[in-house]
Amino acid sequence: MCYNPNITSKPMINLDERYHDYLGGKKKFRIDNKEEKVDAYGWNCDGNDIVGYYVLTENYLLNYNMKEEVQKVEPR
Repeated sequence: MCYNPNITSKPMINLDERYHDYLGGKKKFRIDNKEEKVDAYGWNCDGNDIVGYYVLTENYLLNYNMKEEVQKVEPR
């Protein structure tokens, strides 16, 4: 778990607001013109700070930074 009381508060991205409707297949990601169901999403931590978040689809792991820019897309 990442927690550091000395970090200044930055606005957090509300992952539930953004991705909850994708769970269960109500909405789908489109990657390479294929629809992908989202299986999970959560935070990435470097051991001290939250550095981004991930979205796990049926066939891909997408990693984003805190500016919401895609950093890496990996096949599962």
